[in-house]
Amino acid sequence: MADESQKWVLMVTAQTPTNIAVIKYWGKRDENLILAINDSISVTLDPAHLCTTTTVAVSPAFNQDRMWLNGKEISLSGGRYQNCLWEIRACANDVEDEKKGIRITKKDWENLHVHVTSYNNFPTAAGLASSAAVYSLAKLMNVQEDNGRQGSGSACRSLYGGFVKWVMGKEENGSDSIAVPLVDEKHWDELVIIIAVVCSRQKETSSTSGMRETVETSALIEHRAKEVVPKRIIQMEEAIQKRDFATFTHLTCADSNQFHAVCLDTSPPIFYMNDTSHRIIGCVEKWNRSEGTPQVAYTFDAGPNAVLIARNRTSAALLLQRLLFHFPPNSETDLNSYVIGDKSLMEDIGIQDIKGIEALPPPPEIKDKVLAQKYKGEISYFICTRPGRGPVLISDDSQALLHPDTGLPKRRPSVYIVLSSKYYSP
Repeated sequence: MADESQKWVLMVTAQTPTNIAVIKYWGKRDENLILAINDSISVTLDPAHLCTTTTVAVSPAFNQDRMWLNGKEISLSGGRYQNCLWEIRACANDVEDEKKGIRITKKDWENLHVHVTSYNNFPTAAGLASSAAVYSLAKLMNVQEDNGRQGSGSACRSLYGGFVKWVMGKEENGSDSIAVPLVDEKHWDELVIIIAVVCSRQKETSSTSGMRETVETSALIEHRAKEVVPKRIIQMEEAIQKRDFATFTHLTCADSNQFHAVCLDTSPPIFYMNDTSHRIIGCVEKWNRSEGTPQVAYTFDAGPNAVLIARNRTSAALLLQRLLFHFPPNSETDLNSYVIGDKSLMEDIGIQDIKGIEALPPPPEIKDKVLAQKYKGEISYFICTRPGRGPVLISDDSQALLHPDTGLPKRRPSVYIVLSSKYYSP
């Protein structure tokens, strides 16, 4: 290792997308290795609208591992974080930076500490998965084969763009539990995704504890994992390859509903969705039935936020009209922060201000005045996006979130996409 008196800092910065499962993973066969009890399939979301930017640094001057998330330092005392760091260190290899005169051997990593800082442009605890921290650490430590599972099981699916399958594997050591790309983001690029952020608060029941309780108490989970999901995985892969939206919608909605049914079958029952979530489902189901062919698929991860996948841009525009009609913002809301991401959808429907939303007519499938009810203020905001690419490294050190001399967070991070000033003001 280079002379410690130099107090050097070596950094890596990466931008990693998030993903949404269309066939869910719920339950582990090994808690420590984060091995799932069933396969799962997800779609990676466009990092221009949803991503995590992470800088990781190593230095002999660091006396402990530290992590900051969205500007606030968080404790690394929990077993989950320690296991993650231990596993990545165990897979580390020699690293050399000739320009800085730094050489770190595999053995050196046992005695070196790291600093990690991440910024999300989405609600951290609202059910969206990213693998940026694990991906960045793996690159820093020259890990040759990163499965991405160490931080969050479902995050391994963010290692690729498009549609991705996480194979649960059968080996006890997890060597065959890997993410496999099915198709890239260009394969089905007419899809448009709208996320209705119902709530961005921390979940009452974390995914980790929820899975454990479900596996221990639910009578339905074994049937789902062994009988239902394997068949759905085959059907979903075929639907994606053929771009069969009707089958895709049926499988996506059914799997989301069954996942939440399993959560309700847990003792005590787990409630991730709320009344607003149920209203969104009702809106989509009624529209799909009235059209005679599915226009939108819905799915909910471990949270109340709705992920709505429209078959094309025309359907997405009609969906956004319906959502804005039923869930208008409060009168004082800035429309710029209410519909974010790909704002061109707002241009498609010709809405420029709150008055435009207030003037929207009821959707044609609504005949009953009661069903035309509006729920002002129940949605925090909408994110419009699409399928996107996998993670990328950011080579420009000026864009790093940690200071190159101290390895501490910069006061004004310069690399992350601000989607809502409510969460991430620069």
